[in-house]
Amino acid sequence: MEEIIQYFAEVCINRFIEEQKKLFEKPQGFAEFEKGITEAVNGLGREFIRITLEEINTAFRKSLRRKDKWYIEDTDKKQLVTTLGTVIFKKTLFSSRTERTEDGKEVMCYLLDKALGFTENQRMTEGAAKRIYEEAVQTSYRKGGEAITSEEKVSKQAVKDLLHKTIFPPNFQIPEQKKEVEYLYIDADEDHYSLQFIDQKGDIERDERGRKKNGAITKLIYVYEGIEPEAPKSKRNRLINTHYFCWGDGDNKALWDEVYAYIEAHYDIKKIKQIYLNSDGGAWIKAGYKRIDGIQYVLDEFHLSKYLLKMTGHMLDSQHDARNRLCKVIRGGSKEDFQNEIEILKSYAEKETVKEKIQHAADYVLENWGAAKKRLWKKDGVLACSAEGHVYHVLSSRMSSLAMGWSRHGASQMAHLREYYYNGGNMLELVRYQKTELPKAAGAEELELSAYDILKAETAGRSEYTREIGKYTDLINHELSLQGKKKAQFMIHKYI
Repeated sequence: MEEIIQYFAEVCINRFIEEQKKLFEKPQGFAEFEKGITEAVNGLGREFIRITLEEINTAFRKSLRRKDKWYIEDTDKKQLVTTLGTVIFKKTLFSSRTERTEDGKEVMCYLLDKALGFTENQRMTEGAAKRIYEEAVQTSYRKGGEAITSEEKVSKQAVKDLLHKTIFPPNFQIPEQKKEVEYLYIDADEDHYSLQFIDQKGDIERDERGRKKNGAITKLIYVYEGIEPEAPKSKRNRLINTHYFCWGDGDNKALWDEVYAYIEAHYDIKKIKQIYLNSDGGAWIKAGYKRIDGIQYVLDEFHLSKYLLKMTGHMLDSQHDARNRLCKVIRGGSKEDFQNEIEILKSYAEKETVKEKIQHAADYVLENWGAAKKRLWKKDGVLACSAEGHVYHVLSSRMSSLAMGWSRHGASQMAHLREYYYNGGNMLELVRYQKTELPKAAGAEELELSAYDILKAETAGRSEYTREIGKYTDLINHELSLQGKKKAQFMIHKYI
């Protein structure tokens, strides 16, 4: 402890006074003053971390209990990236006197790592990894690597490696009691992103127009209980108790099984009057929702409006009336009535390509006829669909709105990270979850307990360790008393 007090007295105080002097000479430079103080404080923090780690390591070296079981193998210099910057410290490698590996070699480990819960060759603290996750989920790998401190940077490749190796906890926890709701809603859509490669770099094929065939999708499903105003007098609404499922690669069956498991775990299904699925009717959505009994498919208004516009765009000033007629037929007519209206619209088209476009759009509505009717009826609890907006905010804003290229695994991992974030996941808990999922070697728990017991015994009398720090306290008080004298030398009359 006296070492850090000495460092503060001899280094930090001088830096503080020097920065104060600069501010008195140039009062407009407060930003530079603030930056200098921050650097000094961060430096003090790094030094304190280094000293603390080395004190713990020294406790193991001096321990009599340790000598019975372990002998010193070597001492190495290691780097640890922290939220205050990189800390360089010494730690000792120990060899067991009794334990052997399966091939007969001595068990070796850093007892410091075992006592602190560090994994083998850990180069980053939990706090630093947490900041990387928090930034990378929002912006980019590069900015994630710059988020630790203003002075410390981790390469974007290191951030990418961290994400690719991330193991995510289960998407939801089982509640103690199920909810009772009248209606439940599922919205589903996908985001389209670009692949850098399929299996290896350079294997992307091109079509007859020379365009890369590198398109892929990330699937988004979210479950909610309805809508409510954002505030008592607000005209904007928000979804109630939304829960997200974001999948890149993966079995479509497994995705929908997870959605159903969530619904079954959180809601009393017998009390639900109706479950509505709002979507554009994509093949992966239709194939999946049929696995869940009792779901009513409703075509989302974005795609319905999109195809109605394609059918009536050539009608110029009459297109609004034409769309109203089509909606009236969809709402209360038959497929034959709808096709008759389409033939009338096609008769006003001059080009064959326009007629083909009208029929293609009409075929889409006919394929989703029942779902389109439910959308226009707007009754029995049917709500508007917000899937397009959610796809942008949850997936596209990070994964495809800019010119980005992904591997399938990287896209899948980022989708899961976005899922975790939007479901309110704590990034520090995600960092710690990685350790619970790592397989432990035989005897690892015994090593950790042994290291903990040794450290506990060595620090039991720590109160005696602080008796010598009084002289450094006096030194700090002496340095601080000089500030009043030095201040007078730098004050300019017009600023007093």
